[in-house]
Amino acid sequence: MKQLRTLFLLLLMLSSTLAVYPQSQNSRPTYVLIHGAWHGGWCWQDVAQRLIDAHYNVYSPTLTGLGERKHLIQPSVDIDTHVQDIVNLIEMEDLHDVYLVGHSYAGAVIAGVADRIPSRLHKLIFLDAMIIEDGQSPISLQPEAVRKVQLKNIQKKENFAPFDVALFGVTAPQMVSWVKDRLSPQPYGTFAQRLHLKNQYGNGLPLVYIACTDPQLPIMKQMSEKVRADQKLSWEYLEIATGHDAMLTEPKKLADMLIGLVD
Repeated sequence: MKQLRTLFLLLLMLSSTLAVYPQSQNSRPTYVLIHGAWHGGWCWQDVAQRLIDAHYNVYSPTLTGLGERKHLIQPSVDIDTHVQDIVNLIEMEDLHDVYLVGHSYAGAVIAGVADRIPSRLHKLIFLDAMIIEDGQSPISLQPEAVRKVQLKNIQKKENFAPFDVALFGVTAPQMVSWVKDRLSPQPYGTFAQRLHLKNQYGNGLPLVYIACTDPQLPIMKQMSEKVRADQKLSWEYLEIATGHDAMLTEPKKLADMLIGLVD
């Protein structure tokens, strides 16, 4: 009996000792990289590895219904779904001071995340991204001809087929094949839904816009001009001389640019 009591006290002391010394935290900045339409977390491989090699914490999740999660595509998937994907990731991984990067369509996603959990974020970085404000949808910003086609898809509840990768600036034959094999249909609800924000755009966080200028997509030219003309918000504006998919065509330059935004 005395031996059992002694063993119990030893175990209690050991558990108390372990509780006093929690696992040390990595204090390096954290990047969460959000892909655009038709893509998946796979598109960030080179950029993510360069950031990891520079000793940063990196997450590049795939949004519901795309990439390796394409089997989850269904009519209910919309912008709110994708915002919740990222909110859940940040909260479950207990991330703080996040440099949140959104490419293309994901401009809507990171704006929604900032509206919900600004205290977890450090900076919003829009990579050739859509600036979708409260009450707007991704298709509401498209040229009329494109909008009409997309509205037909939505009315038929048809998901959006991927564009020609050349429009994204991907032209190297080997990369064209690699990217085409990985693009997947975009859930139509993500383009149809209007973004609803409860707070001012950006929710008080520092805002950065990186424009891809060679070649520059017409709609993204509109976005970059909008940012530079914005009198309400203070944007840091940068350019990278490559096509829309900068993470694929210029991963080193993009990774260096992201590192340069750390403060």
